[in-house]
Amino acid sequence: MIGSQLHIIGIGVDIIEVGRIRELMERKGARLRGRVFTDIEMDAAEGGHYEKLAGRFAAKEAVSKALGQGISGIGWNEIEILNEPSGKPYVRLLGRAEELARARGAKAVFISMSHTDTLAIAFAVAVGGENLESCNS
Repeated sequence: MIGSQLHIIGIGVDIIEVGRIRELMERKGARLRGRVFTDIEMDAAEGGHYEKLAGRFAAKEAVSKALGQGISGIGWNEIEILNEPSGKPYVRLLGRAEELARARGAKAVFISMSHTDTLAIAFAVAVGGENLESCNS
């Protein structure tokens, strides 16, 4: 329990080799747009920044785990990883991912991502409760 009105629904973590995403993008890049990565997420990789896409891929996996299901039954593009103007990443859930979060009582999913040239990792925490505004500031 965090505070008196906020509770953790689930946590998730994922790590991926940047090389896997680089190979995937080089072979199927155009087909991944819209199916795995949204246009905004693809823009993050402009100029060959595959580590940024790898971080987003890991974040999608971590979010699905935090929601207690894993990625099966959720479209990759139904979990979108965006950035605030400050650079802080945040999650936008769509479609079945949003329905799953609602069914599990999750009102927000917080994420953290990090990467090197070779690895990307992401950690997600799904939370429910009433006082989420105080956590977002």
